[in-house]
Amino acid sequence: MTHVRLPTYFISHGGGPWPYMTGEFRRNFNKLEQSLVEMRAELGNAPKAIVVISGHWEFDGFVISSATKPGMIYDYSGFPEYLYHITYNAPGSPELAKRVQALLRAGDIDAQLDPNRGFDHGTFSILKPLYPEEELPVVQLSLNANYDPELHLAVGRTLAPLRDEGVLIIGSGLSYHNLREMRSSRGYEPSRRFDDWLQMTLVYSSPEERTERLLSWEMAPFARAAHPREDHLIPLMVVVGAAEGDTASVTYHQEDFAGGLTASSFRFGNAPLGCVP
Repeated sequence: MTHVRLPTYFISHGGGPWPYMTGEFRRNFNKLEQSLVEMRAELGNAPKAIVVISGHWEFDGFVISSATKPGMIYDYSGFPEYLYHITYNAPGSPELAKRVQALLRAGDIDAQLDPNRGFDHGTFSILKPLYPEEELPVVQLSLNANYDPELHLAVGRTLAPLRDEGVLIIGSGLSYHNLREMRSSRGYEPSRRFDDWLQMTLVYSSPEERTERLLSWEMAPFARAAHPREDHLIPLMVVVGAAEGDTASVTYHQEDFAGGLTASSFRFGNAPLGCVP
């Protein structure tokens, strides 16, 4: 069997249940969807399971979803009724959940299992276009509600062995997440300036400098204008920690999202380029 070390990804997951929609709102996500199609192509058959760290699940500590058949969490409002009945029917994996728990505990990070947690839209919104067959087992890991960058980088470091075990680690958030300003032009400049800082930090800095810059992310231009609450940024820390010594690449970049917002996604490590283990 050919050994494949999977990269990790931070994906700007877009808004609500967009893959299940049609019309003008859906067209906002055409570029994001194309990036997910390309991500699937570059991964090929290498992933055997997925761990998602979603910006839509936080807890006082860390919790891992361990259901065999996860349900759905419709954590959005104001959408048509049919979007509260959609499904993403990928299986869970109690075995992978226990493996994640064991790795975290080996790193002195406590984590509990949750056999009831379903898929939130930070998970199913990206997995629907990425793996529409709904066949790969999926486990979610919560954020710690303290949003400590150093702790979440440490979580990623403990999970790094999963990359050699066929497990794809995805951080699902948004590079810009200011809900109050998203529907106005006031968000355009902060999203662009913060994205410029992200590009410099993730792609053009050394791994050591990248970590230091992330630890002090609040010093970035327009940091709090881009992330009044950093729930959609902290998943980035986990996937960077899991690939801390690896180079980063941009997998999605859009400067006209919702009129003029800037959003990006990133890969850490080399893609398997569709190789089959």
